[in-house]
Formats: sequence, C-alpha cells, structure tokens
Amino acid sequence: MQGIIEWIIQLIEILGAPGVGIAILLENLFPPIPSEVVLPLAGFTISQGNLGFWPTFIWATAGSIVGAWALYGIGAWIGAERLRKIADWMWLVEASDVDGALYWFDKYGPASVFFGRFIPGIRSLISIPAGIDRLNPIKFTLWTAIGSAGWNATLIWLGMWLGQSYTLVADYIDQYSTVVYALIALAIIVVLVLLIRRSQKRKAATSDSTTDSKQSQQADASQLSDAPGVSSSSRTKD
Repeated sequence: MQGIIEWIIQLIEILGAPGVGIAILLENLFPPIPSEVVLPLAGFTISQGNLGFWPTFIWATAGSIVGAWALYGIGAWIGAERLRKIADWMWLVEASDVDGALYWFDKYGPASVFFGRFIPGIRSLISIPAGIDRLNPIKFTLWTAIGSAGWNATLIWLGMWLGQSYTLVADYIDQYSTVVYALIALAIIVVLVLLIRRSQKRKAATSDSTTDSKQSQQADASQLSDAPGVSSSSRTKD
C-alpha cells in the first residue's frame, strides 16, 4: 500500500488535478488503487494550497465516469445472450436465472448504479451488469456521475478536514468495507444454498417422474397382455 501511496503522490505532484482524475480512472479498473486513499490525499493537498478543490473534484468525477464506461463496455460486449450460454454451461445456474437478474436490473438498475457508487468493491463492478442489461446510456451516465460526485466530494472534504491525518479515512473505510464484504459473502452463501436446494429438488422430481413413467408403462403392458383380444389371438395361433 505504501508503494501505491508514493506513486499517487508523485502523480499528483507532476500532473496536479488531472493526476487525481487518472488515478480514479485506474481505480475503477484496478482495485489495488483505492479511491479512499487517492481522494483524501488529494484533499490534504488542497488544504496545503497545492491544488484547487473544484478542478480536483471535476477531474476525479470525470475519471470515475470514464472508468465506469470502460466496464459498461465490457458488460455490453458480454451481452445477455452470451451470459445465458455461460449460465447454461455452469453448475447450479441456468439461462432463466440470467433473465430474472436482468428483469430485476430493469426495475432497479438506476438506483443500483447510484447506491453502488458508495459501496467499496461494488463501486466499479456495478457498471458491468449495467452494460449487460444495456441500461440507457444517458441514465447510466447521469446516475454514475451523481453517485461518483457524492463519493468523491465526501472523501476530498474529509482529507481537507483531517489534514495530515487523512490516512484515517482509509482506516475507517477499511472497517466499513470489512462489514460490507462479510454481508456480500453471507449473501453469496445464501444464494448458493438456495441454488443447491433447487437443484436437489429438481433431481428428485425428475427421478420421481422417471419412476412413475416406468410404472405406468409396466401397468399398460400388463393390461395389454390381459386384454381379451390379445388372449384370443394368442390361443388362435396355438
């Protein structure tokens, strides 16, 4: 982490506010560059009179939007149809699950993009399902910009307020992130359990259906052999 901080400091010293924008752009694509380090550091630099708030804020938000659009493009390239094929190939999931997720995103996509910009680990990744769902580009840009602006302004302001103690922001957000990641892990476990139970129920239903079909066929064969026409035909041949 110290090496990343030193690199960010050098980038800001050389490029100023555009350096902040580049760092935030890369943060969207490479998680090892966390915004909770970049933006408070930028805020501290502003408090020292070496940067202006508005140029820094604008460049940071522009970097967020460009980075989000890069991931949106990846999601659009994957597309719903390709994702359905992947789902059919994977264990436990199927194409209908993709359709259900896309239906959900159709209803709550803009809100997901907005609130997702405030959740570490989700901030960048939320752009990929938006691209897969082909969320309206204007809505995507608008909600990404609003969410990113809120996140960026908050962290920059905290860096300005804390001064040399700006690293405390990253410490507190790490604690917040730990809780978020624990909840995400719990949600994944719950989903896996539900998918496994669904798979087991379907296997049991298929097995019962196969058994019933065999029993039905055996019963039909037995009735056919006992039918009068079959018996008389058999005696005639004898």
